Amino acid sequence: MATVISNERLANGVYHLRVEGDYGGKMGQFYMLRAWGAYPLLSRPLSIHQVNDDGVEFLYHVVGEGTEIFAELSPGDKVQLEGPFGNGFPEVEGKIALIGGGIGIAPLYYCARQLPDSDVYLGFSREAFRTEAFRPLAAELTVDVGGLILDSVDFNSYDHIFVCGPQPMLKAAQRKGAAAGAGGRRPNVYLSLENRMACGIGACLVCSVSCLDGQRKACADGPVFLAEEVVFHD
Repeated sequence: MATVISNERLANGVYHLRVEGDYGGKMGQFYMLRAWGAYPLLSRPLSIHQVNDDGVEFLYHVVGEGTEIFAELSPGDKVQLEGPFGNGFPEVEGKIALIGGGIGIAPLYYCARQLPDSDVYLGFSREAFRTEAFRPLAAELTVDVGGLILDSVDFNSYDHIFVCGPQPMLKAAQRKGAAAGAGGRRPNVYLSLENRMACGIGACLVCSVSCLDGQRKACADGPVFLAEEVVFHD
C-alpha cells in the first residue's frame, strides 16, 4: 500500500496525485490504482506523471466512480498500486517533439524530464493546467487553448514525435506523420493510446487495438505504438 502525500486540484476535474513508496517505471508506463475494497470491481489505470526518490506522481481527470474516489483522497490515506505495466515510449536521440492534448499531457512530463530540450506542445479545449511545470524543461513550449495544437507542429522538423491525447488527435497525428514522410524526412511518430483497460496485464482483451499485423493489447503491447502500426476505425 502507498501513502498519499498530496492530492491537488489543478483545474475543473483535474488532480495531481503524489504517493509515497518505492515505485519506479519508464516513460509511458502506467500503474493500476485502487483506493477502495470490493467495489468498484476494477482498479483504474493511471500513466506515470513523474517518478521521484520518495514515490510516484499521477495526473488524472475525474470521469467516473473510481476517479471520483481518488478526488476525495487526503494526505495520509492509503492507495493500492500494481505495476508498472505496459510498453512505454522509447529512449531516443535527435530532435524530439512531445505533444499532449488535455489529460494526455500526463505521461509527457516524465518524458520531458527524461528527454531534456525537447519541444513541448500542450493543447486544451477549455482550461490549461500544469503548463508552468513544463516550461523549465522544454527547449520551446507552445500552449493552445480552444484550438488544435497539432496545427502548431511542423512534423518535418523532428526525428521523433511522442503524442498522447484523445483519439481524433491521435488519428490526425498519424496522418501528419505519414504526410511528413512523403516530403522526405520521416519522423518516428509514437502514439500513447487511451483505451479503456480492465486487468492491465493483457488477460481480458478489453483494451484490444487494431494493428496492421492483427489485434494487439493496449495494456501489454502498448499503450505506446508506432503510429504507422495502428488501424483506426471511424
